[in-house]
Amino acid sequence: MHITEVKTKSQKKEFLQVPRELYKNNPNWICHLDKDIEAVFDPSKNKYFEFGIASRWVLKDKDNRLIGRVAAFINRQLAYTYTHPTGGMGFFECIDDSSAANLLFDTAKNWLEERGMEAMDGPINFGEKDRYWGLLVDGFSTPPPYLLNYNPPYYRKLFEDYGFKNYYKQYVYGLSRHTEIPPLVHRNFERLTRTQGYVFTSMKMKELEKYAEDFMTIYNEAWRDVHKHFKPMTREQAIQTFKSMKPVADEDLVIFAYHNNKPIAIFVGIPELNELFRYVGGKLNLMGKLKFLYHKLRGKCTTVYGIVFGIVPEYRNKGVESGLILSIQKAVNKTTKYEDMYIAWIGDFNPKMIRIVEMILTKNRVFTLITYRKMFKKEFAFSRHEVLE
Repeated sequence: MHITEVKTKSQKKEFLQVPRELYKNNPNWICHLDKDIEAVFDPSKNKYFEFGIASRWVLKDKDNRLIGRVAAFINRQLAYTYTHPTGGMGFFECIDDSSAANLLFDTAKNWLEERGMEAMDGPINFGEKDRYWGLLVDGFSTPPPYLLNYNPPYYRKLFEDYGFKNYYKQYVYGLSRHTEIPPLVHRNFERLTRTQGYVFTSMKMKELEKYAEDFMTIYNEAWRDVHKHFKPMTREQAIQTFKSMKPVADEDLVIFAYHNNKPIAIFVGIPELNELFRYVGGKLNLMGKLKFLYHKLRGKCTTVYGIVFGIVPEYRNKGVESGLILSIQKAVNKTTKYEDMYIAWIGDFNPKMIRIVEMILTKNRVFTLITYRKMFKKEFAFSRHEVLE
């Protein structure tokens, strides 16, 4: 086996080709878009290069066949907030061979160690946590939503045999138009909206800037206690985020909650694009766009992906969560376009949110992933992600 750092245009193509070789006979795998993956490693497109570095490699066997890949990166704003400086590894793909996997892991580890890191998390993204984050350990028989990692079951053994430990689990929940919502949820909704000044409403695209500002207000209050290294969102960032969603957004799937006109909660759902991207083979060129449009017009997109679900702390456990989920189900039921919905992953370090969601969606975990941490020396103590109180 020989491993090569990705530098040239042809090596970049090989990096993108590795999963195509490994998953070509797996009907549930959907190729990530090449342009999305390349954007992660492009300093002109990925803001994380302003305070970080990244590298990637491809692995070939003695016959020069592609058998694996991996990337490593350091987010300097995050790495030094831990007791042991911690980098990241991700975009791991490998044949079912521990020697190949260990060579990939060692390459990432050595690169990070040479730059002062003492641990690595993986598989994660060199970017936001809403994409390419975690190793799939349950849910292999279901095609994944857009930007969710998918991998064979044997990856778990490769990771754990190398010494990676469970830093936290991630759960993705499902809901369908036919899911029976418990009567308590309906009673909560009626109580809130009839007597206590709560309003649940879908976004109006013509008032995009107003809703973007409301989103910023909710985000800055709701996520401050969820993410240890939280940075507030600016008005400009919020407006840009909503404008970027415009091409794929369905305004009925973006639900805001207000209490006496104060924005307090949000659920953002978008059509599940992987149901269309599965036909383009990772290439959104002219032909890919035509295929995308063709299958969209044929009604192939029947699932909603809830990418944001947040509530201002003082309004949690008051039934607002129930109102959001009931509102989104009502929105789904308004049309025959959608049948199912996923809610973006919730970490097991957030037991309050898990209890709330599972009270409504019992037995509806669709995917389970794990974010692992590998300590580089035995004397370095490992501890799981702190639990949010």
